[in-house]
Amino acid sequence: MSVVIPVYQGERTLTALLAEIVPLTTQHLTADGYPFVVSEVLLVNDNGPDASDQVIRRLESEYSNVRGVWLSRNFGQHAATLAGMASAGSDWIVTLDEDGQHDPSDISGLLDTAMRERAAVVYAKPTNSAPHGALRNNASRLAKRTLERLTGTVGATDYQSFRLVLGNVGRSVAAFAGSGVYLDVALGWVAGRVVTSPVLLRDEGDRRSGYSGRRLFAHFARMVLTSGTRGLRAVGLLGIIVALLGVVFAIVVLIQRLVGDIAIEGWASTVILILLSSGAILFSLGVVAEYIGVSVNMAMGRPSYLILSDPADGPLGRAPYRAPSDAP
Repeated sequence: MSVVIPVYQGERTLTALLAEIVPLTTQHLTADGYPFVVSEVLLVNDNGPDASDQVIRRLESEYSNVRGVWLSRNFGQHAATLAGMASAGSDWIVTLDEDGQHDPSDISGLLDTAMRERAAVVYAKPTNSAPHGALRNNASRLAKRTLERLTGTVGATDYQSFRLVLGNVGRSVAAFAGSGVYLDVALGWVAGRVVTSPVLLRDEGDRRSGYSGRRLFAHFARMVLTSGTRGLRAVGLLGIIVALLGVVFAIVVLIQRLVGDIAIEGWASTVILILLSSGAILFSLGVVAEYIGVSVNMAMGRPSYLILSDPADGPLGRAPYRAPSDAP
């Protein structure tokens, strides 16, 4: 199992977090009896404002299974997570935040849920409120519900940065996802089954969040724009509807003009011209929107399919450990 931690402001939290992960580097059994071991911890340096890079180097020297992934500049949390996934080599990939609010001991629960549900992606589902304040928590819930309603993205309200991903799925997403694609949207493109597992979030201490209001809004905008082309299709449908209504009203006005119900000279021809022109413009926008939708899917790297090995031969096909019987 690989643990991926994107690091931006982890100078004060990484050491304690690694101390909790280190015990998991020896074989453990989950509650359902599935063996697991953390074989590598990938600390992705996203070039933050503190001395996180020095801490990463120190942890690399202290622990043989800790490896730094060095980005050339600050690319953001999702890009850093993708970089870590691309560098991971295990059957399972766990992503954690650097601030310590995610408890590494919950990893076993995520694995049990994945095996029980035969799921390629498991999101941690907090049973308590995130330690960000009521305003940000409510805004986050509203944003995710809005995304789910507007774009049809199933499970958007479950998106969390604490997740367990099948290794082949995570590495494939890291390989094909285009620049700026929202990670969880990309996972939803190829994951056959996505479920959640209950966890308890911990306090992140006095660490200041790296997300300002502007960055949070940009984060939401990217989530909406990369979640699909339903918005573009809505524009196209609106164009077709208005174009048809324009033709109908133009016919009505023409009939009224012919039977003499319109006395103002030139009014009928002006209205007919406006309605037909507006309808043609909106219909053209609808056609353009369809082409843009195809281009957007190609630019985001959305694949037509993803081939994996037989699930029965992979991590999801493994049986839980059974202690040998003492019976003769």
